This record gives sequence, C-alpha cells and structure tokens, in this order.
Amino acid sequence: MLWMRFSHDGNTGFGCLQDDRILVHEGDLFDSPRPTGRSIETAAVQWLAPCVPSKFICLWNNFHAAAAKQSQAIPAEPLWVIKAASAVSAHRQPIVAPAPAAYDGRVVFEGELGVVIGRRCRHVSEADAPDFIFGYTCVNDVTAVELIARDPAFAQWTRAKSFDTFGPFGPVIATGLDPSGLVVRTLVGGRERQNYPVADMIFSPAQLVSRLSRELTLEPGDLISCGTSLGVMPMRPGHSIEVSIEGIGTLSNEYVAAPPA
Repeated sequence: MLWMRFSHDGNTGFGCLQDDRILVHEGDLFDSPRPTGRSIETAAVQWLAPCVPSKFICLWNNFHAAAAKQSQAIPAEPLWVIKAASAVSAHRQPIVAPAPAAYDGRVVFEGELGVVIGRRCRHVSEADAPDFIFGYTCVNDVTAVELIARDPAFAQWTRAKSFDTFGPFGPVIATGLDPSGLVVRTLVGGRERQNYPVADMIFSPAQLVSRLSRELTLEPGDLISCGTSLGVMPMRPGHSIEVSIEGIGTLSNEYVAAPPA
C-alpha cells in the first residue's frame, strides 16, 4: 500500500495511491482507515507530507561505508538529533535557501530512508520493533552544514537541520516492505550522486526503533530518518533533487534562492 496526503479544493485528505489516482480514505491513517469509495486524479491535488510527525529524528554516522571513508569510529549506540517539525516539507514543494542574514554557507542534500511509526511505542524489543513500524518513505535531510561547527563551544546540529523546508519527505509511505533489500538513490539535476544499499546500515530500522524507544516515547506518525551514506554534496539554487527508493517512489524537490528581504 502507498499512502499519501493531499490538499484538494481547500480540504486536506489522505488515501491510497494507485497509478495516477488516489483512493480516498477517512478516519485515522494509523488506525483502520476506511475507504470512502471516491477517487481523485493526482494531477488535481497538491501533495502534502504523507504524515505529520510530532518528532523528526535524524541519524548521524549510521553507514559503514561513510564511516570508513571519513575515518569515523563505529558508534556503540545510535547518534541522533531532532529536526524541528516546522521544517517538514512535501514532494514537489521547494526547498528554500536560508536568508543570507541568517546563514550564507553551504547547504547539502542527504538522501535517506525514513521509518514511520504506526503505534505508540516505549521500551520495545528489537524483535517486536517491526510491529510498531507503519511503513517507509524517502527523506531529504537537508543540512546547513557549516553551522554545525561554527561556534566551537556548541555544536549546532538542530539549528543546522531545522530551517523551514529543510525536511521534505514522501511522496508516500509504503507499507509491507522489507527494508533490508532497498537501495537509496539521489539525483541532482538528473545526475546520480548517491546510490547505496540500506543493508549497509550500522543500526537497522528495527534496531533504531527499539533503541530510540528506550529513550523517548515514539508516537504514530513520528519519523526516523536513518542517516545517509557517501555522495553528500552542496546544492545550488535551481538544482532539482530526487531521492528514489524502489517500492516507495521518488521524492522530488527544487532548491530555490531565498526570497528578497
């Protein structure tokens, strides 16, 4: 099943994507949604982020290949940071560069697999963790990379990842997937920049859900972005960024310049 949210005629809805049509549902996406019998063409709607996470959790240093390339030690536990919920953006919506007065350094893309929580979970085991995963999505964990170490006294991870529009994900949430065989591809301006297997993760989706649930309660709709691998590069205004995962689809956004002050 491929679940999406949309705006149509001033109303917000959700449904199951089949080819170029949305089979509209009602109720709660995470609690027995009911088909309405209506369908809408995707060309008639505005895509929205496929869920509204209360927490957008981003992993760092979670791939063996990237850790080896950058001479980073394999972490003993997941290393994560929160991206502000207000950074959430959707498929086909622009990623807007920060105003120069706020930040004028490099902004990078990070194509990633996202895990969407489907049930409230706290202190779950790794074996039980898949029961709490609703599905998977594509994420571009956009980062103002030079902010992180700008102040030597305080690493600014959250600020670097939380500018408005820095959290696009979608276009859908795919259910029923085995993440171990998935591959993440990122294209910039049509040119492939990332192509890496999810199986290279240091902490798998089930391990991430289990370990994070020991530290904070995960709610339905919460998003865990699993970290990225090799190929991260700066974006420039006018670049299109496409994050593709077979079985989920392609998240497509354009990076645009900040509006005039």
